[in-house]
Amino acid sequence: MSRIFRRKGAQGPQDRLVTLIRKPGCHLCDDAQIVIEKVCGELGVPWEQRDITEDEELHRLYWEQIPVVLVDGEQHTFWRVGEERLRKALS
Repeated sequence: MSRIFRRKGAQGPQDRLVTLIRKPGCHLCDDAQIVIEKVCGELGVPWEQRDITEDEELHRLYWEQIPVVLVDGEQHTFWRVGEERLRKALS
C-alpha cells in the first residue's frame, strides 16, 4: 500500500488526513493550499503536502491533474478545491 494512503474508519478530526499533491511554481496548487489551510485549520484536521517532482509514483498517478487533494487517502478533487465541498467531506 502506498505511503499516501490512510485507513478508513477514522472518528475524530485528528484521525483524518488531507493530502495536497502539488509541484513547485503551480499557482493552482498555491490556491488549493490556501483553501486547505483555512478549512483544516478551522476543523482541526491535519494536512500534508507532497511534491510530484520528488515522488515517481505520485508523478505517474497525478501529473495531469495537479493539484490533487486526497482525503484519508482517497482522491477528493483536482485542479480547483472548493471550500464548502472540502468542509463537507471532513465533517
